[in-house]
Parts: sequence; structure tokens; C-alpha cells
Amino acid sequence: MPLVTTDRILAGRRVVPAFNVIQLEHAEAIVVGAEGASSPVVLQISENAAKYHGSLAPIALASRRIAESAQVDVALHLDHAEHEALVREALRLGFTSVMFDAATSPYDENVSRTAQIVAEAHEHGAWVEAELGEIGGKDGAHAPGVRTDPDEAVAFVEATGVDALAVAVGSSHAMTSRDAALDLDLIAALREAVPVPLVLHGSSGVADADIRRAIDAGMRKINVSTHLNSIMTAAVREALASDERLVDPRRYLAPGRDAVAREVTRLCGVIS
Repeated sequence: MPLVTTDRILAGRRVVPAFNVIQLEHAEAIVVGAEGASSPVVLQISENAAKYHGSLAPIALASRRIAESAQVDVALHLDHAEHEALVREALRLGFTSVMFDAATSPYDENVSRTAQIVAEAHEHGAWVEAELGEIGGKDGAHAPGVRTDPDEAVAFVEATGVDALAVAVGSSHAMTSRDAALDLDLIAALREAVPVPLVLHGSSGVADADIRRAIDAGMRKINVSTHLNSIMTAAVREALASDERLVDPRRYLAPGRDAVAREVTRLCGVIS
């Protein structure tokens, strides 16, 4: 199936699950898991993941081929890109969705840089997400207590033309415990004020019941990364511990991939 844009997925449902790809096994597992739930999905590749592979193209092209072979709708999304050159490369590689993250820049600079990326991405038919209010826990640059102001969010969307907005409502990146306390009243206020879909980053730290509450309050895209990494790592550790002679990566990465696929299927049921 051809890749789709995130807004096309959202046209047919109230929320879309989005999962991050670091290795080929992640992309395979996410698509298999989404197919198991008969759910559309967003495959996300972050700037940090591109750096890990040395460049964006290797993991992006592999993920795109996996996505195009899926039996469900898949959007290919660039996550947390802080550099315009990487966004432009993603657009050339056929990404249908990009997140440009200038949230650590002064507000006026965030607006001007984001607006330029929106104009370029829309020429390619791509959907653009941006961030306002700084999601917590990202390399020490963000404070977990930061919250997005609804009035500022409305002004930012109007000034930039973004298609979606990631907002700070109490979640934090890279959490390994699922005990983040979301500000549901703020989510509802943002949903009422902001005319584009809201995105919840740091959802790995949010319990299932609170993810559902966040969706009910107005979140329309739910990003999960660290939680899947924890699932994969636990399965790999178990496989290695079971046989100290094990050296073939396929023998221990396959259980990790399978565990992630099962969890993606489960989470797609939560994020619905």
C-alpha cells in the first residue's frame, strides 16, 4: 500500500498511534503489531535515530519499504528534527509527515523557522507537526513542569500554519515508569482553543487508563518510544540469559521483535 499522510488517517478515526523506529526490527515489529490490531500507524524516525545510523537514508528507506508492504495505512514521520536540512532530506526521501522542533529557540525564531518549513513541506504534500511549551526530559533542555499556554498555542498555529501541535501537559520523554501525571483540564482547554490536532509526546510514561483519558480530553496523536525499547530489551536479556553460548543476533533479536509486535497490537487497542 502507498504511504499516507497522518491527516488522512485522522480523517477516519479520532486518534492515531505513533511508534518510534530505531532499528530495522522496530519497523518490522510495529507494522506487524499494527496489522494484528487492524490499525493504521505512524512509523517515526527521530533525528537521534538518524545520527545513530550515520544518516537518515538507510533506516528511512528500509522503513519506507516495510511500510509500503503493510496491510494497514502507514504514515512515515520524521520526529524531533531540529535542523532544516534533515527535514528537507526527509521530504526528498518520501516522508509523508515531519515534526520540526524549534521549541528551544526564542518564540519569534521558533515561529519564523517553523513557518518556512511548513511552506516547504506543504509543497511536497507533507503534514507538519511542531512543538510549543517544551516537552520535559529531552537531554536536560526541557523542564518537566513546563505547560503550553492555550492563547500562545493559538497564536503559534495561526502564525506558522502547522498541521498539528505537540503540547506540554505533564508527560516527559524517556520515562521508564508509567506514572506521569497529565493535566487533563489543560488538554481539554487546548483542544477547545487550538484548531489543529494535539500530539502527546512522552506517552511511554503514561499509564493505559490515562492515555485513554487524554484521548477523551482531546489528544489525537499518541507517541510511544521508550516503552517499546524497554519491552524489546527485556526480551533480549531473557533470551541471552537462557543460553550463554548464544551469539547469533537473530536468535535474541527475534524474541525482542516479537515482544514489541505484541505490545504494539495491545497499545493500538488502547489508542483507539
